[in-house]
Amino acid sequence: MPHLLHIDSSARYRCSRSRHVSAAFAEVWRAEHPDAAYTYRDLAKTPPPPVDEAHIQVMHGADGLTAGQAASWAVTQELVGELLAADIVLIGSPMYNFSVPPTLKAWLDRIAIPQLLADRQTGEGPLTGTRFIVVTARGGAYGPGTPRQKYDFQEPYLRAFFEQLGVSDGLTFVHTELTKAYEEPHLARFRDTADASYVAARAAARELAATTTAPQAASRSN
Repeated sequence: MPHLLHIDSSARYRCSRSRHVSAAFAEVWRAEHPDAAYTYRDLAKTPPPPVDEAHIQVMHGADGLTAGQAASWAVTQELVGELLAADIVLIGSPMYNFSVPPTLKAWLDRIAIPQLLADRQTGEGPLTGTRFIVVTARGGAYGPGTPRQKYDFQEPYLRAFFEQLGVSDGLTFVHTELTKAYEEPHLARFRDTADASYVAARAAARELAATTTAPQAASRSN
């Protein structure tokens, strides 16, 4: 049975375009796979605690865990368990200060454990073969050729992060841009462009959901 893990990280709700676009993907995918498993995690509502010393001690092989170490590692194990159970991982991420929200960064830090890292020789790991769909929302325009392209530390960071987990080939981005056109007076002239970007992102997410299938068991690393 295919399993979709859906993660949102925006601090906004009703006005969040990353949530709306990720929801469009999830709606279509679940309709296409009515018997599939679905797990939803809202990082803004239930933020993972940042990595602490206890987590690091266990990650590097501490023996005879203290209560604090056990508690911290239990948080990590829950997140890692959800990730390993998924065939497709859908992540909604607004751009905050050119990168990702702190709640998503905390989630990424928690799952970056040695057991999930790709083998340095083969480039494959336990998550190789898992599909990752990342839906972003950006206040400005950061696409190729734009003046602010050099300030995009969101997609390059996420690509670098997931590469170390061996999932580069299964990583797809869907961007909606200029979301601040309705908030910042100096961007008001870009409202039509912002609307077009949002419509295109929702359409892309829905089309992607209709064509994204769970990987075959043989294609996933064991």
